[in-house]
Amino acid sequence: MFFREIAGQKALKERLIKSVRDQRVSHAQLFLGKQGVGGLPLALAYAQYISCTNRQESDSCGECPSCKKFSKLIHPDLHFVFPVINTPAIEKAVSDNYLPIWRERLLENPYISYDEWLESLEAENKQAIISKYESESILHKLSFKTYESEYKVMIIWLPEKMNQPAANKLLKILEEPWEKTVFLLVSEDTQHMLTTILSRTQLISVGPIEDDELIKELVSNQGVDEKTAAEIALLAEGSLSRAMHGLNHSEENRAHFDRFTRWMRNCYTKNIPEMSTWVDEMAGLGREKQKAFLIFALRLVRESFLLNNKQPGLSRLAQEEAAFCSKFAPFIHQNNTLQLADELNTAHYHIERNGYAKLVFFDLSLKIMQLLKA
Repeated sequence: MFFREIAGQKALKERLIKSVRDQRVSHAQLFLGKQGVGGLPLALAYAQYISCTNRQESDSCGECPSCKKFSKLIHPDLHFVFPVINTPAIEKAVSDNYLPIWRERLLENPYISYDEWLESLEAENKQAIISKYESESILHKLSFKTYESEYKVMIIWLPEKMNQPAANKLLKILEEPWEKTVFLLVSEDTQHMLTTILSRTQLISVGPIEDDELIKELVSNQGVDEKTAAEIALLAEGSLSRAMHGLNHSEENRAHFDRFTRWMRNCYTKNIPEMSTWVDEMAGLGREKQKAFLIFALRLVRESFLLNNKQPGLSRLAQEEAAFCSKFAPFIHQNNTLQLADELNTAHYHIERNGYAKLVFFDLSLKIMQLLKA
């Protein structure tokens, strides 16, 4: 992965390059940013630059043996840890069991999301985690000397998916690091990480990608016209993954919008028969679509609140969404916004953990019915 292949993040790229050139590479760094802003691609490009034997001023050379191996993610001093699932055939799964498919997916899309990775694993309703067996694998890999490079690099994707035994073992590793070993943790949410792990890593904050950089990416590499690219970038909130999802799932977004508007009208008018029909429709969708809809609904609630508070400059809405939210906004105010957000997040939590969808959505609808009248 080259720095030049990463959308935006100019200042951060320069900072990472400077740390290598100044020989100030911290042994444990945490790339923290929302999904799709480039945490994992930055870690990959940084690892490649660290190992490159003919570094250029602003990027890896791409020609040395190290870069050629990095281009296929097969460098012997590059190691990965990522969430995996157990199967009847693999009872104590670790990342190495899934390394071929991981390389394939990562080369296709370095901005891969957790949900996309679950689809690649064919996880169905299972949740992928990083277990204590992974920590034992880390100890084994890093106990050897480097093969070719000055540094061994361990990229840990989504360390927040570590269970407690794994996190405790990782903490011990970070407390007594091996010489010339670099840990690059790539996280989207540190809420479920040990504070002691956080305290032992150097924080690299990865902010949203600038809209003009997203537009450039969509126009140059995806063949999108500038008007469409600008609208997609507006809704993406600095995430290339969201931008690509919007590009590839325009019909799905339209379906979310239609479901949301019908839902809110049924809740406001207390139309129980229509609401029941709507709940049945939602229950018939797959879990991932249900989760995606709840995230979509949460966004429109937020945008409506901004409109109601006379903050249109902060709003990110497509034309049709803006037309609806301008009328819906008066019903989203300081007396119910936080409660609405809490209920939507709670429903998302229950759906993610295989809650009975019909019950979750019906209960949510009744609560929203009351909150809209607050």
